[in-house]
Amino acid sequence: MSTEIKAPVFPESVAEGTVATWHKQPGEACSRDDLIVDIETDKVVLEVVAPADGVIEEIIKGEGDTVESGELVGRFKAGAVASAGADNTAGADKSEAKAEQSASSEDAILSPAARKLADENGVDPGSVKGTGKDGRVTKEDVQNHVDSAKSSGGSVKAPAAMPEVNVAAGERLEKRVPMTRLRASIAKRLVNAQQTAAMLTTFNEVDMGPIMEMRKQYQESFVKRHDIKLGFMSFFAKASTEALKRFPAVNASIDGNDMVYHGYQDIGVAVSTDRGLVVPVLRDVDAMGLADIEKKIVEYGTKAKGGKLAIEDMTGGTFTITNGGIFGSLISTPILNPPQTAILGMHKIQERPMAVNGKVEIRPMMYLALSYDHRMVDGKEAVQFLVAIKDMLEDPARILLDV
Repeated sequence: MSTEIKAPVFPESVAEGTVATWHKQPGEACSRDDLIVDIETDKVVLEVVAPADGVIEEIIKGEGDTVESGELVGRFKAGAVASAGADNTAGADKSEAKAEQSASSEDAILSPAARKLADENGVDPGSVKGTGKDGRVTKEDVQNHVDSAKSSGGSVKAPAAMPEVNVAAGERLEKRVPMTRLRASIAKRLVNAQQTAAMLTTFNEVDMGPIMEMRKQYQESFVKRHDIKLGFMSFFAKASTEALKRFPAVNASIDGNDMVYHGYQDIGVAVSTDRGLVVPVLRDVDAMGLADIEKKIVEYGTKAKGGKLAIEDMTGGTFTITNGGIFGSLISTPILNPPQTAILGMHKIQERPMAVNGKVEIRPMMYLALSYDHRMVDGKEAVQFLVAIKDMLEDPARILLDV
């Protein structure tokens, strides 16, 4: 029995997606809940799994094709068994796969995506070891072969159609790949933020000594009670929450000609992944403890690296925190995350000589940056907001005492 394979139903905020990767090819057997195809949207990668045991009968939308919500991308035959003489009505992609499978034993069995990548990089399929079913060479096998050749100082064979170019200083390899939908969406949003917002950045610095001493003093007890380490981000999230209460314009957003003030604090935490920057949101941070924040951040980080973040995880948010310090950034000017009116940038903790009570001391200092939309937030409010965060971090008791 033939079953339609459709793209998932996208949320209202997502108009369309792109077929990222077919993990199964026509005529290839798969078990129930096996991953069949990835659909990449502007925000997340959605996975489509096999509805039952069977084989992929036909691929209608190939890798790179644009699909709409619920659109047909392929067909699946439940209960069927993969064989060389499988159904001949599967379509062009199936015919191509069967032709590859019936080739002589001297020729490697490649998936269509792997053959395309091999042709683009001038790779001899016979030199690639296949890790797929029945020794099939997958797209990942070809990519690993190309990367291995580059890292070992070798090179992949140039395509026959390309003229040879002698370069005296050694090889100057180039690789052209299409921008992913997620990265293209990020680029569009960042450019739009710079073009539409009156964006300014104000800076300050904070002595991280008190926070570091507190972590050192209570880390063991904290881990024993909550089974998670006490980091810096939870302190910044709580300090930001208290500051947002005092300066509601920083927690607001602009909708056309309206200014929307939010009576809650949903703080987005920027997370870097291989696919691009994503911003999962901590909901109602005011009601969360430090342990709750740390656990949620770890959960989001794990899901982000595995591509498992849901659209709901990244929807909304009234304020954003980004930490370039984990990569060694000393200072930066973060870009707004529309429609929010402000974003806080954390940076590297650097020991510097500071004047303390008339004496020079070496203190662990961090630069803070607050980018804000001047249409909504006045300079006075932005500076006072950042000073409030600085004061609470340098004296954490202020967070509890609300002073």
